[in-house]
Amino acid sequence: MGANFSSCVFDGDAAPLRPRLGDIPESCVALVLMYLDPPDICKLARLNRAFRDASLADFIWESKLPLNYKFIMEKALEDASVAELGKRDVYARLCRPTLFDHGTKEFWLDKRTGGVCLAISSKALRITGIDDRRYWNHISTEESRFHTVAYLQQIWWLEVEGDIDFQFPPGTYSVFFRLQLGRSSKRLGRRVCKIEHIHGWDIKPVKFQLTTSDGQHAVSQSHLDNPGQWILYHAGNFVSKHPNDLMNIKFSLTQIDCTHTKGGLCVDSVFICNSDVRKEV
Repeated sequence: MGANFSSCVFDGDAAPLRPRLGDIPESCVALVLMYLDPPDICKLARLNRAFRDASLADFIWESKLPLNYKFIMEKALEDASVAELGKRDVYARLCRPTLFDHGTKEFWLDKRTGGVCLAISSKALRITGIDDRRYWNHISTEESRFHTVAYLQQIWWLEVEGDIDFQFPPGTYSVFFRLQLGRSSKRLGRRVCKIEHIHGWDIKPVKFQLTTSDGQHAVSQSHLDNPGQWILYHAGNFVSKHPNDLMNIKFSLTQIDCTHTKGGLCVDSVFICNSDVRKEV
């Protein structure tokens, strides 16, 4: 045994051979990678062949995927070939934003945490008076992931509602409305914002609500401000405990004080994101 050990460390009269990074067993590398975030795993996979091969291990990426990722794949991905992919490629595919429900909703996983994110476009929301052009218009814009927003010119009764059925992996989730005061456009290559229709938002706050099918409820209020800037207004949080249960989330934005009109508001979308997701949606 001692002779075999010596032959590994010494090569004849040459200097002792130092262990190299590539000498670490692939199984050991994979166990270490399992405790890292996906971006760090991908960086280390570029070190050498051992790290690259270890980074392909299914058990690493199985631990990064949501517990109910198969439901998510069936819900958001229609490509049957996805079922044949390795777990790393499944993770990468789910991190790419994917439209569903006739292009009115979008799903993706946060690359760092694997947290679930959903976006619901204005066209999937129930907006009072949306079909009356005296009040609302759908306008095209590059500033929305859905390339269109609902623009309010003027109205007495503001009510925007929506809901979604989804199996949410265990965790805490935040609901946001993405809104902007003013109508932005491009002029000579520069962004400009028309503010002439903005009025009524400094008188009374807007009320945000959310309810879940298992009895959770949240209410918040906020004055809309900062014309020309897209802002995420926090409607509230909810908790998912059972990943295999279909949960219905209802959310709304209202300002129904009919003592004054309000206008000049762009409604882009509603975001539902795992609260561990740090980057802004």
